[in-house]
Amino acid sequence: MPNLNRVMLMGNLTRDPEIKYTPKGTAIANFGIAINRVFTPEGGEKREEVTFIDLEAWGRTAEVIGEYFKKGKPIFIDGRLKLDQWDDKTTGKKMSKLRVVVESFEFLGSREGGAPGGGGEEGGSQSAAPRSSAPPQRRPPSSPPRPPADPDLDVQADDVPF
Repeated sequence: MPNLNRVMLMGNLTRDPEIKYTPKGTAIANFGIAINRVFTPEGGEKREEVTFIDLEAWGRTAEVIGEYFKKGKPIFIDGRLKLDQWDDKTTGKKMSKLRVVVESFEFLGSREGGAPGGGGEEGGSQSAAPRSSAPPQRRPPSSPPRPPADPDLDVQADDVPF
């Protein structure tokens, strides 16, 4: 049976990313995002629910997130779930924490203010590693770039002698 572990999230950072390095020099960014959900239950009064999620990014992705993102800035995340388990040293209880490992992300909002809805940085998607198990994301086809106009080559099809 095939397995799939993929998460897509969009929210605002709840704290500045904390960057640490492994002994071999690989960057690790730990940060959190908040995702708001507004809904109207049967009673008719609007309610808001906030979900807080812890994230972790590795390598160049971690470095870019640490450099360009601060608390409150919006971000789109594509990643996978990871369950960390350990024994608490003081109580001896088994502990666990579910987090999202960032595989790629996109800038949201404008460059200056970080307000939602803008174009963000050009080429604003980063990838920690190529994904072999997930199909590549398809982008809408764009028209091929036009070469600069050359007066000797700008001819109509009717002007060609053959």
